[in-house]
Amino acid sequence: MPIYEYSCRACEHAFELLIRGETTPACPACDSEDLERLLSLPRVHSEGRKARSLNAAKKRDAAQGSERVRTQREYELNHDDH
Repeated sequence: MPIYEYSCRACEHAFELLIRGETTPACPACDSEDLERLLSLPRVHSEGRKARSLNAAKKRDAAQGSERVRTQREYELNHDDH
């Protein structure tokens, strides 16, 4: 059951679709069956790309962590029940 990429010739909507058996695909936007199957390219995962992704994730996680600390501190200052 492969997933194919299509472009609708009627409305130009691009989408992916899982094809089962002899199912005739139709555009999810306009229900047209006038589709063009697009060339799907494999994704390349290199060590450099993996390292850049990990660095970006670490920066994002650090920013979210400092935001949580700042939010918690503001809450504590504004809700001091002593």
